[in-house]
Amino acid sequence: MDRRTFASAALLTAAAPLISAAPALADSSEQEKDAKLTRTMLAALERELDDRATAAIMEPHIEDIGFNWHPPTKPVDGIDFIIAYGFGNRRPAGGGDPSRVLYEPGPVNEALADTVAKLRAQRNVPVYAQWEIARFLDSKYHMSDVTSIEPVISADGTIVYLSTDGVAAQVKSRRAGLPAGIAGVVGFRDHIKRCVQTTRDRGMDAFAPEDIDMPGTYDPESGQSWTRRRDLYLVHDMYAQMAVLRGKLIAQAYPNG
Repeated sequence: MDRRTFASAALLTAAAPLISAAPALADSSEQEKDAKLTRTMLAALERELDDRATAAIMEPHIEDIGFNWHPPTKPVDGIDFIIAYGFGNRRPAGGGDPSRVLYEPGPVNEALADTVAKLRAQRNVPVYAQWEIARFLDSKYHMSDVTSIEPVISADGTIVYLSTDGVAAQVKSRRAGLPAGIAGVVGFRDHIKRCVQTTRDRGMDAFAPEDIDMPGTYDPESGQSWTRRRDLYLVHDMYAQMAVLRGKLIAQAYPNG
């Protein structure tokens, strides 16, 4: 049972009898710590909201977004293709208008390319890589069977950099007509959970590959200010996760608008 499943089960136990009782859980120190966190958070929310039922609904969302940074994983030999998501960049070395001149890929994306190369050495499958990573896969590794996901160029020549969801959408489009398969996702350590979630939201079965360490060193010179420091990025990522959750919950509650 993974951490998120356990937290949900522990919440059900803590919130009874308003919601159904949870199944019996294995006795382990990690699970006990998680259960204690869930109970503590639930109690704090109940006090603050003065509303036990709403606290029971809200707590799993807050715990997942704020306290769970690990995506589901799958052994490398179960992966059918790789999706590599970029992280940060560097301002153009020659200067120029950044809306019309591509940023440099930067050292973090080189580290992500190195990670793709390690994974590809274990599992020779097609790669779909955000262009910042694809540049290194070409220049440094001369890797074949790589599809570069490029930024969109508007009619007026301005560059529209792709979001995480934009990359996932491009990959989904490129794979139209191919067997569904399972995506092995490569992403920055603090970004990869959202990369896997976003890939799944685009209708692809996705996991982080087991036993593959993801890069986690921030670039203080990144052209994206929110990717220069961990404390800033984590707030940014939680904001992004919350925005996606908001959209899903509203659509579920009011499917007809």
